[in-house]
Amino acid sequence: MIELVKDKRERAIAVAVAAGLTRRKQAEEYLDELALLADTAGADIVHKILQTKDRIDPTFYIGKGKVEQIAQLAEDDDISLIIFDDDLSPAQVRNLERIINRKIVDRSGLILDIFASRARTMEAKTQVELAQLQYLLPRLTRMWTHLSKQYGGIGTRGPGETQIETDRRMIKERIATLKERLEKIATQRATQRKGRKEYYNISIVGYTNAGKSTLLNTLSQSEVFVENRLFATLDPTTRLVELDSTTKVLMTDTVGFIRKLPHHLVASFKSTLEEITEADILLHVIDVSHPHMDEQIDVVKNTIADLGAGNTPTLHVFNKIDVVDDRTIIRALQQRYTPSVVISASRGINILGLKETLSKIIHQSFTQLSFVIPHTQYKLISKIHEISEVMEQIHEEDGIHITVKVSNKNKNFVEATVRGMNNA
Repeated sequence: MIELVKDKRERAIAVAVAAGLTRRKQAEEYLDELALLADTAGADIVHKILQTKDRIDPTFYIGKGKVEQIAQLAEDDDISLIIFDDDLSPAQVRNLERIINRKIVDRSGLILDIFASRARTMEAKTQVELAQLQYLLPRLTRMWTHLSKQYGGIGTRGPGETQIETDRRMIKERIATLKERLEKIATQRATQRKGRKEYYNISIVGYTNAGKSTLLNTLSQSEVFVENRLFATLDPTTRLVELDSTTKVLMTDTVGFIRKLPHHLVASFKSTLEEITEADILLHVIDVSHPHMDEQIDVVKNTIADLGAGNTPTLHVFNKIDVVDDRTIIRALQQRYTPSVVISASRGINILGLKETLSKIIHQSFTQLSFVIPHTQYKLISKIHEISEVMEQIHEEDGIHITVKVSNKNKNFVEATVRGMNNA
């Protein structure tokens, strides 16, 4: 993987444009988020530059006068990195570098760099590398040369190929290899999901740093990695959570979303994001204290819809209630978003209420089943008790007569188990 920002913290300038339908105040908010991303990547924003234009400049993204101003600031204040809030074309990057003579990074490049630094498992590293290579391929002339040093050597160049052609071919071959590897991982994940089909699968989703991992820790009493940084979680973590005496669910903490999430990254993380598309219920965790909460909610909803999970039942979980003083805001939100609960994951406030609400959602669709279990299959009784509410259990000569109330999620599993038992 390639990291654009190194271990030593760099001094940087953040640049954005308020153009078209983007209002200046909104662009200022975007710049603030860009500064947080830069901090996460290891850069300190020394200056923020915001230009209002009718449209994005096709040559420089910003006006040439503003480019020259940035070049002077970089020279005067020992700036090594210029970060832009939108994606830049290869031509724009070349033009900017020619005048500013500093490293130019756009939003997607910055986010990819953060993901590269956060990736810990082989799956995450593979997904990030694939996204990086797909991002870098059209930018090859400025960002990626002499790949043979990393991926090959003697015999890697075809007849008549220039270095750039060789590098492009090798990237494409590497992309194909990574895609094949991820297909195998996706198959393994699908198999794992089949193995836990007797439980309700709940995915925790939300904007990055909304408190998803903290919530999973609180609900499962485990120690999933938590850090007050953007994208602290890349690999999905699944834990068994007991909602009440008869309901246990599997909860999965997933990667956080963000505005303008690079499409290459979404595509590369397909196997990870399938935890969302295959979920029975989504817990949408929302930082109720964030000044741009409404936009963050829309970003998450739109991303989930793009993934094909827009119709999945969703419980809105307004987190960090302990730092909000105005309760009228909370009441208005609960009326606007249903079903919803308010909690503080870090302080454990109303976690019981969250469990009860989630349990009600699950129990809304329960079916009553009656069947007979032979005495020789008595060991199945404990399993049935685990995943259903036993209404009646009578021991007769021909076996154990049981009536249970079972969720639609577990209904098929129970029926299949009973059929298999009777056919054995």
